[in-house]
Amino acid sequence: MSDAVLISGATGLIGGRLARSLDADGIPVRGLSRSPDRAAGRGGASLEWIGWDGVRVPDSALSGCRAVVHLAGEPVFGGRLTRARRERILASRVDSTRAWVTALAGASEGRRPELFVCASAVGYYGDRGDQVLTEAAGPGRGFLADVCRAWEDAALGVEALGIRTLRVRIGIVLSRDGGALPLMALPFRFGLGGRLGSGRQWVPWIHIGDLVALLRAGLDDPRYSGALNGVAPNPERNADLTRILARTLGRPALLPAPAFALRAALGELSVELLGSRRAVPERATAHGFAFTHESLESALAAELSPR
Repeated sequence: MSDAVLISGATGLIGGRLARSLDADGIPVRGLSRSPDRAAGRGGASLEWIGWDGVRVPDSALSGCRAVVHLAGEPVFGGRLTRARRERILASRVDSTRAWVTALAGASEGRRPELFVCASAVGYYGDRGDQVLTEAAGPGRGFLADVCRAWEDAALGVEALGIRTLRVRIGIVLSRDGGALPLMALPFRFGLGGRLGSGRQWVPWIHIGDLVALLRAGLDDPRYSGALNGVAPNPERNADLTRILARTLGRPALLPAPAFALRAALGELSVELLGSRRAVPERATAHGFAFTHESLESALAAELSPR
């Protein structure tokens, strides 16, 4: 069997960084894309692009792959939660994961990959106040918690086939190249930043480099299976995150966003910003994973300082 790694979502922030990291080490990478011609040249010089519709997995994609990393999904923060957006967010995660189960079940055992990595999110835990959330904590309540639970339940269908399965509950990914950080930093650059709501909610985060390293550890180390919190060891309260971000940028943090204003602007999605998730990487730490950026100060300095 080839050492190829197949990635859905390889044009995204996480998938692109993972693909480039693997490619740099000479590991063959395949990416799934709705527009493979436009994706050509992204994610590493030798990355092979295969077309798909976002759900059904082409038969040719799995041939010779030792691992699948499933990262694709409709962005959550792309507008208010209309019924149509709810359905797209859920379907892009759950239906696509079920399609992986079907594709893997239909492959002969000799052609099945050794590992299936499925992205999830710390939204799985819901709003849990000051409770320390290891991977053993159960699911919470709310739209995103329900989506993550259904997403992970679908991934268990792969595990039932005897394939090592890793469900990575990812926190806020800090990268200058996309995701949450540029959006978080923008109001501070104009002197308009501030805490969200009370500021007491815990925010789990991880530096993009550490997340990619953690995914690669999961690819290579058979001890990684089941749920895995993809977060740094030291979550911060929103008020502390706000203070550290402002100091890193050399800007004030004087304009808090009241909870009622967030609810008016975002509706149900405001819960995802005001909710508290004190998630910690118990399993990664137990496996001896070494984070490059254990402190928020270190992670923000790495991403926000001039290159």
